Amino acid sequence: MLSQRQLLILQAIVDDYVQSAEPIGSRSISKREDISFSPATIRNEMADLEEMGYLLKPHSSAGRIPSNKGYRLYVDHLLRPAPLQQHEILDMEKFFTRRISEVEAVMKKTAAVLSELTSYVSIVLGPEMEHTKLKQLQMLPLMGRQAIAILVTDSGHVEHRTFDIPEHMDSGELEKVVNILNEQLVDTPIGQWEEQLITETSRLLHRHVRHYEDMFGVLRDAFKTEKGDQVFYGGMMNLMMQPEFQDIDRVRMIFDWLDHSENVHALLSRSQEGLNVRIGRENDIEAFADLSMITATYSIDGSTVGTLGVIGPTRMEYERVIRLIRQFATGLSTSLTKKYRHDS
Repeated sequence: MLSQRQLLILQAIVDDYVQSAEPIGSRSISKREDISFSPATIRNEMADLEEMGYLLKPHSSAGRIPSNKGYRLYVDHLLRPAPLQQHEILDMEKFFTRRISEVEAVMKKTAAVLSELTSYVSIVLGPEMEHTKLKQLQMLPLMGRQAIAILVTDSGHVEHRTFDIPEHMDSGELEKVVNILNEQLVDTPIGQWEEQLITETSRLLHRHVRHYEDMFGVLRDAFKTEKGDQVFYGGMMNLMMQPEFQDIDRVRMIFDWLDHSENVHALLSRSQEGLNVRIGRENDIEAFADLSMITATYSIDGSTVGTLGVIGPTRMEYERVIRLIRQFATGLSTSLTKKYRHDS
């Protein structure tokens, strides 16, 4: 158990290192108004904190920097409320009072604003398509024998899929197909569409639609879904502005990892509901050894549907980023819930 003096010194070192990105010495700590200990006393305590694994001493430096263990103790026990600045509050209020017609636009804008306010990389994970439910289906004829299917899900996701209308099918038959599909597939998870098509929906189509066999293959292709989530990024170049990431090869390894959305999905899906902070090697990813990730889940009508997060150096402004993440998760949940209820 650390003493109160050790906790104060550790907190001061984290606060100063976050701002300066330079190893912190005992003399600079002693000059802080909230620290009343002598440089010699601070130096001894810093040596003890290093021995316990809370601080690291970089090569050829007299100062110390926090270790992942030090950051973890700081996040869990030493964080103080960090009120947002007035312009940050106004930016969020302006964003979440705007009416944005499609969920994808909300996600993209959320990622952009969050990265701008934090100066780190932001990630927004959209609702997983496989588990969202169909809310409405439309099919509209295009030029020639082509038509477009417009699918709207309960999460507000809108998708357009083009397909070829079978030779023997007219607009009346197409309308029957749409009515039957809406009757049978609304409120069905998208991942179960194919199974539903093969069973009860297939029998109804066979009974009411001529040349149904020609249409069945078209429907299976048109409604085929890909597993996984939509991933939206903001501020990818922000990492290169941090002094820790001036090594291009190091940054390339991080970008290569983030470029595979399945990686991001797997990582964020491990997050529990609410707020999560993973520091350095707690992410269990080599590329993230010097990165921290703060995530929060958001919901529609009380049901968790996605995650948003911020990735930055372990030398992150934890207090401020945590406050922003919480505000964004709340605002996004409220915005999407209002949109869902308005469109229902």
